[in-house]
Amino acid sequence: MISAKQSEVIRGRSREILQSAGVVITDEEAASMEVADFGLDDIECNGLQLVIYKNTPRYCAKELVLLPGQTCPEHRHPPLSDGNPGKEETFRCRFGQVYLYVEGTPTPERQCTPPEVGKAYFTVWHEIALKPGEQYTIAPNTKHWFQAGNDGAVVTEFSSQSFDEYDIFTNPNIHRVP
Repeated sequence: MISAKQSEVIRGRSREILQSAGVVITDEEAASMEVADFGLDDIECNGLQLVIYKNTPRYCAKELVLLPGQTCPEHRHPPLSDGNPGKEETFRCRFGQVYLYVEGTPTPERQCTPPEVGKAYFTVWHEIALKPGEQYTIAPNTKHWFQAGNDGAVVTEFSSQSFDEYDIFTNPNIHRVP
């Protein structure tokens, strides 16, 4: 688990990336930015920063901020016991480049490689490269992972209600506590 000081450093770097993208957030949003290290103690490689604008039973809106080369590990948003089919999400790239990997035919010459920590737990290889203004929708219960390009990335996520605590990660060592 990362220290409070390390979290603050990552928040500061993430805010700089947001500013580079022209995305304005309030001081309150910056202070509440989630720094997810997934319990792997490898935040520079396996991590994600989130600014959650709204998360209601009807919809969710977030900014996902990735440091250069940072990866959100492979996971899926499963159906829930109340009949909810799981989160459907649209990623819209705002800054940098993000490489999204989903189920499907593997891309032969991929742009990214998974981080060394947890490398064995990356199993989907169909690459979707998103540049600013491009978007892709991920169906519920679809395995996916994503990685920022050399400049980092900002991705706006529009989705059905988010229940991050129920995400299922391929890597059994990941602990996701929002």
